[in-house]
Amino acid sequence: MPEAPTTAYDLPEKNRVALEFIEEVTSNADKVQGRVLSEILSRNAHVEYLRRHGLDGRTDRESFKRHVPVISYEEIQPDVARIADGDRSPILCSQPISEFLTSSGTSGGERKLMPTIEEELDRRTLLYSLLMPVMSQFVPGLDQGKGMYFLFIKSEVRTPGGLMARPVLTSYYKSSHFKNRPYDPYTDYTSPNETILCPDSYQSMYTQLLCGLCRRTEVLRVGAVFASGFIRAIRFLENHWPQLCHDLRSGTLSPDITDPSVRDAVARILRPDPALADFVESQCGGGGQGSWAGIITRLWPNTKYVDVIVTGTMSQYIPTLDYYSGKLPLVCTMYASSECYFGLNLDPMCKPSDVAYTLIPTMAYFEFLPVNRNAINDKNEQQQQLVDLVDLKLGHEYELVVTTYAGLYRYRVGDVLRVAGFKNKAPQFNFICRKNVVLSIDSDKTDEVELQTAVSRAVGHLAPFGATVTEYTSTVNTAAIPGHYVLFWELSASATTPVPPSAFEDCCLAVEESLNSVYRQGRAADKSIGPLEIRVVEGGTFDKLMDCAISHGASINQYKTPRCVKFRPLLEVLNSRVVAKYFSPKCPKWAPGHKQWCNQELIN
Repeated sequence: MPEAPTTAYDLPEKNRVALEFIEEVTSNADKVQGRVLSEILSRNAHVEYLRRHGLDGRTDRESFKRHVPVISYEEIQPDVARIADGDRSPILCSQPISEFLTSSGTSGGERKLMPTIEEELDRRTLLYSLLMPVMSQFVPGLDQGKGMYFLFIKSEVRTPGGLMARPVLTSYYKSSHFKNRPYDPYTDYTSPNETILCPDSYQSMYTQLLCGLCRRTEVLRVGAVFASGFIRAIRFLENHWPQLCHDLRSGTLSPDITDPSVRDAVARILRPDPALADFVESQCGGGGQGSWAGIITRLWPNTKYVDVIVTGTMSQYIPTLDYYSGKLPLVCTMYASSECYFGLNLDPMCKPSDVAYTLIPTMAYFEFLPVNRNAINDKNEQQQQLVDLVDLKLGHEYELVVTTYAGLYRYRVGDVLRVAGFKNKAPQFNFICRKNVVLSIDSDKTDEVELQTAVSRAVGHLAPFGATVTEYTSTVNTAAIPGHYVLFWELSASATTPVPPSAFEDCCLAVEESLNSVYRQGRAADKSIGPLEIRVVEGGTFDKLMDCAISHGASINQYKTPRCVKFRPLLEVLNSRVVAKYFSPKCPKWAPGHKQWCNQELIN
C-alpha cells in the first residue's frame, strides 16, 4: 500500500480542484462534447471503420451523424475478431489496442470484447479521483481513517493474437495506476494490494476480512463494487469467524493461505490480540448479541456508510444490507461499464431510489436514443432520432449510445436511463434497467430468449417419462447467499410413470449448461451464483397467476405469462402451490476465454 507522505499533502486544494473541474465541464457540456468528438475523429480519421462508412477524415458533428451508423456489438464483432486474432492494422482506432475488456453482457453466449487503449486508464483514474472530493462535502473527516473494501480480480486470458482479455476492474487493479498509486488518504484501504491481487478467491476474501478486523477501529467506510459482493463477504465471515478469531488470537495466519506474497503482506499487519479475538467471537458467536443484525457497526463501529452499487437489479439486496449494517446510508458513487466510464453521483447520501448519475462530458461522446415502447427497428430512423447530451428532456427515458477514444462509434450500450435533473448544462440520470435482461444475481445478465432456449433444451430429460412443461416463469432468490435462479414449472405428466428426482436435477443442470459464459463463470469459478432451482407447481397454477395479475390491473386481453416474476403477490401465488423442489447437482462447465479460442490457459 502507499506509504504516508513525507511532505505536506494539501487535501483541501485537491478537493477544490476536483470540484471546480466538475463545475467547469458540466457548465460547458456541449462545448466539451464537441471537442471530445472532434478529438476522437481527428485521431482516428484514417482508421478502416470510419473510412468504410465514408467519413473521409471529416470531424464535424453533422458529417459524423450523417455517415456513421448506430450499432450493436454484433455489427463490430468481425472487426473485434480480427484484432483478437492478431491484426494490428488501424481497424477501429489509430492507437494500438492494448487489451480487451470483457463485458458482463454476452453475444452468442460468450462475453463481449471491448477494445481499449492505454490512455483509457488515465480517464478511469480521473473519474475515481473525483469520487471522494464529492463525498467529502457530505461526510467530513474521511481522510482520518481507512476504507474496508472487498475488491477482487477475476480470470483473464490471452486472445490468439496475444492481447489480454479481462474484466475492466481486473485490468485496473493490475495496472500501475492502482498498484503504484501515489499517497492519497482517500485510497488508504485496510486490504494490502497483495490480498486484492490474489487470484484465489478464498485466500483473497479471507485475508481481506482478517486485515479489516485487525484495523477495525480505523475503518470509516465499507463496501464492494456490487451489493451482492459485499453481502458475500459478510456471509463468508458468518462461515469462517472461528478460524479468523484463531488467527487474531495467535497472531499467526491460517495454513490455508498459501500465497507467499499474501502471507508476507498480512504478516506486516497481524499481531497476537486475544482481546480483539474475544470481542469478535462475542459478536459473531452468539455469546453476546446472538444475532447478525447490525454486525457491521458492531465490528466496525466508526463506519459512516456502505459504498456499493444498489441501483438496477442490485436493489434486490437493499433489505439484506439494511439488516447487516443497521441501516447505514447506502452510497452509490459512480456509473461505469466495460465500454466506458460514464459519470458519478453528485448527491451520494441520497436514498438508493433517488440515485442520479451525472455524465462527465470528457469521458466519451454521448448520444441518446429515445426509448419508444413501440420499438423502432429501422436503423435509419434510429440514427435520425439520436439526441445530444444537452438536448434531453426531463423525465424522458433514453438508451445510452457512446463514441469512445478506444474505437467504439455510436455504440448502443444497452442501458436505459431516465433524466432526473441537471447539473448546470449536464443531465443527471436515474438508471432504469439493462435492456432485455430478465434475470440477474451478480454481474450475470440473462434475457428472455436465452432463458426460453435453455428451458427448451432441458425439458428433453422429461420426455422418457411422458412429461412436458406446459408453462413456466422464473425469479431470483436472494434470500440465500449466494443468490440463485428459480424456475417455476407446471407439468403435464403421465399418470403411470412418475418423473424421478434425478431427471429434474438433470433438467436443472441442462438449463445451466445452456446459459451464457458469465452465468457459468459465476457458478463454477466465482461462486457468486448458487445452484439453479426448479420448483414444480400444481396444475392450474398459471391460471391462478393470471387471475391474480388481472385483479391487480393487468388487461385480460393483453395478458401473457411473464417470463420473470418480481411482484410479491404473484410470487406468493406461485410459492403457495409448489409441490416439489430440485437443485442442480453440480456446477456447469466453464473455462476462461471464448469457446472458439482453443488451448487457452488461465493467466494469473
